[in-house]
Amino acid sequence: LRGGGGAVARTLTAAIGAFGEVESAEKKGYVSVRRKKQFAMIGPKTNTRFEVGINIKDLKKNSRLQEQPSGSMCNYVIPLTGAKEVDAELVAWIKSAFEEAG
Repeated sequence: LRGGGGAVARTLTAAIGAFGEVESAEKKGYVSVRRKKQFAMIGPKTNTRFEVGINIKDLKKNSRLQEQPSGSMCNYVIPLTGAKEVDAELVAWIKSAFEEAG
């Protein structure tokens, strides 16, 4: 993946691994991350863009969060173009989803 996708994946994986025990399952085109239920999806969107989907309800509006329609696989999607965008704000959203997932 061009555009630093490998670095994004490594940075996200390290951050999520610090939360505690999770199960990762490779799917067609993305990786599902779950506890009792799926709380995040990580995968490439294009050759230069990565995407993180999170399952959590009622996050405060933020320009980075793309709210998804009801019935989608995730409540929110966050597009990323590089590992530098895996910041404290994004990690906090993912951690909240992790905690909500049981």
